Amino acid sequence: MTVTYVIEGSEVTGLERFWEVIGEAVNGPGGYFGRNLDAFADCLSGGMGTPDDEDFVIEWRDHTRSAEALGHPETARYLRRLAQRAHPTSRIRLQAELGEALAGRGPTLFDRLVEIIRERAGPDALRLM
Repeated sequence: MTVTYVIEGSEVTGLERFWEVIGEAVNGPGGYFGRNLDAFADCLSGGMGTPDDEDFVIEWRDHTRSAEALGHPETARYLRRLAQRAHPTSRIRLQAELGEALAGRGPTLFDRLVEIIRERAGPDALRLM
C-alpha cells in the first residue's frame, strides 16, 4: 500500500511556512519533517515519519503557488541569511548564488526541494498537481 502525504501548495507562503506544512502533512499538527534542506533530505531517507516498509508519495497540490512563493526572491532571502553564518570558504559560492537569485536566474528553493524529494524518495515519489 502506498501512503500519500499532501502538501497544500496555497498554504506555502515562504520557506518557513513550507517546513510547517510538510511537517504537518507527514507527522500531524505541529509535526517536524526538517527545518533546513539537509534535515529535510535526511527525513526523506526514512525514520522521521515516512513509512520505512511501505512506499509513499508526496502529492504537492497547487504547486505553482508554492513555486512562486519559493521563487527567486525567497531564494535570495534564504541565501543572504545562509551566507551570514557560513564558513568563510563557502561565502564566495553563496554570494555568487545570491547574485544569480537576485537577477532572477538559477535554481530556486522550490527547484531544490523538488530535487531533494526526487533524489531521496525516488523519481515517482512526487506528484506535482
